[in-house]
Amino acid sequence: MLVPRALRSLLCVLSCAWLHTGAASRLKSPALPIQSEREPLPSKGLSGCSFGGRFYSLEDTWHPDLGEPFGVMHCVQCLCEPQKSRRGKVFGKVNCKNIKQDCPDPDCDDPILLPGHCCKTCPKGDEDKKQTDSVLDSFEYFHEKGKGKVDDLHKSYNDRSYLSSEDVGPGESRTDFVAVLTGVTDSWLPSSSGVARARFSLTRTSLAFSITYQRMGRPSKIVFLDSDGTAAFEYRVPKGQSDMICGVWKNLAKPLLQQLQSEQMRISMSTATSTQEEVEGKIIKHRALFAETFSSTLTSEEENSGMGGIAMLTLSDTENNLHFILILQGLIKHKDKDPLLVPIRVQLMYRHHILREIRANITSHDPDFAEVLTDLNSRELFWLSRGQLEIAVVTEGQDPLQISGFITGRKSCDTIQSVMSSGDALTPGKTGGVGSAIFNLHDNGTLDYQVQVAGLTSDAVGLTIELKPRRRNKRSVLYDLTPEYSKSTGRATGSWSRLEARHIHMLLQNELFINVATAHNQEGELRGQIKALPFSGLEAPRHELPIPLAGHFVFPPVRSGASGHAWVSVDKQCHLHYEIIVAGLSKTDDLTVNANLHGLAEIGELDDSSATHKRLLTGFYGSQAQGILKDISVELLQHLDQGTAFIQVSTKLNPRGEMRGRIHVPNNCEFGTRGEVEEAEFDDLFVKDPEELKKDPHTCFFENQHHAHGSRWTPNYDKCFSCSCQKRTVICDPVICPVLTCSRTIQPEDKCCPICDGELYRTEPKDMNAPDRVEEHPEGCYFEGDQKMHAPGTTWHPFVPPFGYIKCAICTCKGSTGEVHCEKVTCPVLTCSHPVRRNPSDCCKECPDEDRTPAGLEHSDMMQADGPRHCKFGKNYYQNSDNWHPWVPVVGEMKCINCWCDHGVTKCQRKQCPVLTCTNISRREGSCCPECLDSKEEDDLMMKAPDKRRSWRH
Repeated sequence: MLVPRALRSLLCVLSCAWLHTGAASRLKSPALPIQSEREPLPSKGLSGCSFGGRFYSLEDTWHPDLGEPFGVMHCVQCLCEPQKSRRGKVFGKVNCKNIKQDCPDPDCDDPILLPGHCCKTCPKGDEDKKQTDSVLDSFEYFHEKGKGKVDDLHKSYNDRSYLSSEDVGPGESRTDFVAVLTGVTDSWLPSSSGVARARFSLTRTSLAFSITYQRMGRPSKIVFLDSDGTAAFEYRVPKGQSDMICGVWKNLAKPLLQQLQSEQMRISMSTATSTQEEVEGKIIKHRALFAETFSSTLTSEEENSGMGGIAMLTLSDTENNLHFILILQGLIKHKDKDPLLVPIRVQLMYRHHILREIRANITSHDPDFAEVLTDLNSRELFWLSRGQLEIAVVTEGQDPLQISGFITGRKSCDTIQSVMSSGDALTPGKTGGVGSAIFNLHDNGTLDYQVQVAGLTSDAVGLTIELKPRRRNKRSVLYDLTPEYSKSTGRATGSWSRLEARHIHMLLQNELFINVATAHNQEGELRGQIKALPFSGLEAPRHELPIPLAGHFVFPPVRSGASGHAWVSVDKQCHLHYEIIVAGLSKTDDLTVNANLHGLAEIGELDDSSATHKRLLTGFYGSQAQGILKDISVELLQHLDQGTAFIQVSTKLNPRGEMRGRIHVPNNCEFGTRGEVEEAEFDDLFVKDPEELKKDPHTCFFENQHHAHGSRWTPNYDKCFSCSCQKRTVICDPVICPVLTCSRTIQPEDKCCPICDGELYRTEPKDMNAPDRVEEHPEGCYFEGDQKMHAPGTTWHPFVPPFGYIKCAICTCKGSTGEVHCEKVTCPVLTCSHPVRRNPSDCCKECPDEDRTPAGLEHSDMMQADGPRHCKFGKNYYQNSDNWHPWVPVVGEMKCINCWCDHGVTKCQRKQCPVLTCTNISRREGSCCPECLDSKEEDDLMMKAPDKRRSWRH
């Protein structure tokens, strides 16, 4: 049976997201997953999702039916998730996830798995428990703890009228986590008085974290612990005075990602002072993080108590109700198996005066608590905005315990910023102007702002912070920044000290806008949404005003509706860090966006003579681009130092420049990029004059750059891929990181793979791109040609420098021995009279299109072997007659399905199960076939009969 269509849809939904970023969508690679087929279009004017040949309405959920022999995936749930385009049009996006990890624990000793179900249930007499729809968890705002209260918590959030999703690019979903860190009571160190709150955002394989702490010295080290308590990643905290720690853990391995998603990881933080302190906590998901706009860290006045907690709070959108969730740790000293009920009082205080008090009960097994404080009066809202309200939790009894903390606006390492463009104005236009703003919110409710504008068609007459208009062109002004605006500099700098609690809430929910009115456009020439830019970990000076990018600065000027801004810096290794944000692009413009860095001999000149100093930064989709540029020429570094360099963003409609901005980055890099001399010398073998490269028929053109035949490079879209040019053909393969045997690893910022802690400090230089040689029980094979690890069972064409990939040979990794076995490709016997070689790099000739048989149409796979045809399933290749259990994304290995390769065609079949005639049918975990429950129960009764007889006698 052939691979069904719905399975190919699922594989593409879950595995092909990276193809939609930058130039990778045009990549021809042997590592490509199964391509998505064209789905049927829905009815005209109807929004929804197509999946496996079926159409689903928005917010529909379903279990995907992958067809025979796979059947319905009951443990996978798909959602047609509503998305909003820049113009406000709603469309659907399929999101599938495994829901087995969210199954509730049955309250019986011998739960059973019924046919057609994902979760085990109790056989008889037990009440059916309501199962949380895990796919919709991301749309909830609070955990379902105390169901009656939580239903009230949800009501006021459903009327949010404006939530933007355009920041998240294709395949870039974010998952938020939180942790409460308190003193470790069972450690050999004395328990700490410190309490820390850590917030995490996972995007693809990068985990950004923002940590605040109280009642402890500045930490020196942060360690992430896996499910076994082993250090998985260590972050050295830089010295500083701030109580905020910002960092990024990049390139998490798949097993660690799974542990993170299933809440099996912990985080530890310690100081290096004489009185060493350590705090630790569990990393958990929490739906309240999405709506949180105020927060509090609760500490105890007792020394070394090990107690602490956090409060996540938010205001209702239409009413003055304050919703909050408490996560408490160490408050209940009870470790027995049976839960202990503890009465508590939650108090809202101002200067030690109790304003409101709530009495409730929590248990030792579940100390979290959710509640709503309704109808806050004007004084309470004022104190909330000034950070003067305090929340306290007090236990009742003979020895009461108390923790408390002040409520302030939510803290994070994200940057509150805005790009103003004429395309986003209330009446969209194309002026070529730009506006840029950054904001900083203090604990006392003061908002610092820096604003700059350029390229206006006439004098600016108004600079205001506003709400989204209720009706078209009906503006709602909150604050007027015009008095601080200087026409001579085009800038406004100041503070807004009268933010109300409602305004803080809207600011942190990305619901405010900044508007620039001019003499010719009284309602607004430029406009931008004020929103948080997630922390990236790059050395970009976000505390400073960014570089404005506008069509006004292009030569000749372009009347564009788009604009942007960029942060740029040069580090000690002379690497360039950049972050670019654009706004106002139309849908057509937004399809392809390229950012280039130009070094110009004279400011304002842009001609072919400057081509040697032109570098592509990145190709990107959506509104954001960021990265590090390493191999920069000395000339370009000099232009950066002298202020004669430009960043230019080009689009499909304006390939010679949609917007541009001049950059000045002082640096001491007279001799170019440092620290990678060996790699640069190797690359020099392939360096040619750009004009000569264009004339070479074997040159590859990729990501707006020409590459010489035989050259290798790391693509801009992902540093965990390695690309090579083979006679006009670009081949990119993923980097497989080696398995490290050391107990502690670190992640170098500019590398794909983690390394053992201490390798950075070796006296002998080491190529960080070459994986560690693991001699004992390697999980894969190390191939000297490409100096990479290959997963067991994988097949590839060998790379032999300087000749590149040898297409007439195929290598296979023997996982049991770690040996690489390579053999020559056997070309098939052709029936046509005039065979041709389709690509210069191909090994075997084939029949022309008009002579090809239907089977020959499958020659789109670049890694197809000749002779007996190979098969490709997912990302793996199989020899003819090979057998395997298929691996399906989200589900994993399906041991009840057998697949085999039949001369290039993958066929799969489910294991045949006997027909059962009983009524009570169950399926054991790990078993492919259901079985009768009656026989099992009879066996259990026979085994338990003596015990039952004894019980009957009493």
